[in-house]
Amino acid sequence: MKIIAATKNKNKLREFGEILKGFDIISQEEAGVDIDVEETGTTFEENSYLKAKAIFDATGICAIADDSGLCVDALGGEPGIYSARYGGEGLDDKGRTALLLENMQDVPDDKRSARFVCVITLVSSEGIITARGECEGKIDYSPKGENGFGYDPVFFVEQFGKTMAEVSPEEKNAISHRGKALEIFAEKLNKKEYN
Repeated sequence: MKIIAATKNKNKLREFGEILKGFDIISQEEAGVDIDVEETGTTFEENSYLKAKAIFDATGICAIADDSGLCVDALGGEPGIYSARYGGEGLDDKGRTALLLENMQDVPDDKRSARFVCVITLVSSEGIITARGECEGKIDYSPKGENGFGYDPVFFVEQFGKTMAEVSPEEKNAISHRGKALEIFAEKLNKKEYN
């Protein structure tokens, strides 16, 4: 089954391919589609659906989209759906991470809980499949590790005693929010559990 990944993020594309073995995942570029979908939803579910639906409508081919982010309890769930736009235009991953750490500087260790959330949506002619995955952790005090992307260097996972950026891609995929969501998604797709 050919599925277009509704993302231009090469890291997400790589993780899709690593986790969804057995499916023919192609990029928007490979499908000849250049669409930037405005994320006007108020939830991960809404934004994921908007992206997949736009690609499906443009191509008629199954499309999969992910909307994900970091939800920090001490910040009232921020940056949440705005994780990739946290702090506004001009900030890269390092800049957004620095801003997060600045906003967390007075937060004590026992109040630094957070979770990565990922919602995967597939839109096809047969229907829609949605899957949600979460990974619990806490915000570390400084970036550590060279792997991963986004907030991985400050997301500390108790299970490993390390940040997401300090573990191997295989370890990350086994417990990550995206790994969990894609596992649930693949199971639903194999069973044809469409909404």
